[in-house]
Amino acid sequence: MSRTGVLALRLAGPLQSWGAASRFTRRTTESAPTKSGVVGLLAAAAGIERGDDTSLAPLAALRFGVRVDQPGTRIRDFHTAHHGVTGASMPLSERFYLADAVFVAALEGDHTLLTTLHDALRTPAYPPYLGRRSCPPTEPVGLGLYADTRLEDVLIRVPWQASDWYQRRHPTPHTLTVLRERAPGEPVTAADVLRDQPVSFDAAHRRHTLRTIVTTPVPTPVPAGGGPRDTHDPFAALDVLEDDSA
Repeated sequence: MSRTGVLALRLAGPLQSWGAASRFTRRTTESAPTKSGVVGLLAAAAGIERGDDTSLAPLAALRFGVRVDQPGTRIRDFHTAHHGVTGASMPLSERFYLADAVFVAALEGDHTLLTTLHDALRTPAYPPYLGRRSCPPTEPVGLGLYADTRLEDVLIRVPWQASDWYQRRHPTPHTLTVLRERAPGEPVTAADVLRDQPVSFDAAHRRHTLRTIVTTPVPTPVPAGGGPRDTHDPFAALDVLEDDSA
């Protein structure tokens, strides 16, 4: 019998954009990472090509959840562009992003598959990005691999991942919001649905079906080490500027 595990990811960066219903010239973002976006990130790290639906299927079958550790701010970009070869003007568009957001995503399923994906994040075939190629992560995405546990337990256990500057400026919340797929046997009436279950990333016939979303609060876990982490923070310099201008 195969073991079940959970792979946890830290999704943080200056900008993120997770579209589930974006069409044409208005490209919106959800308030939290989508399953299709995160599965796409993992598939790219593992070197799965866009048209390889057979290799994508096991990743799409993983159960998905995400915790909102730092909600961020929704911003709008009025987007202009010219064709790289002809110089012709491209259609004007609106693109929406989440600025300064941090999330913990978790995927539950076959432990052997999750181990392969965890290793792929360390040496990705294609670089990871947070919904759009213009949104790189600030830190390594892989947060940890947990054996013989459930997605709900990991999203309660992983320490609060909000940025150091955010923790200094905001009181620790009593709870964090978790958006997760319905567990086996859980009542259907407790869930919303979103067309975010990836079937194919092929550019010629990209397809998604509906998946469930259950929204629950969880107690805020204590931050790792009880204080700031010794990691690169591109926004740390802003604290100095604010102190000088005070």
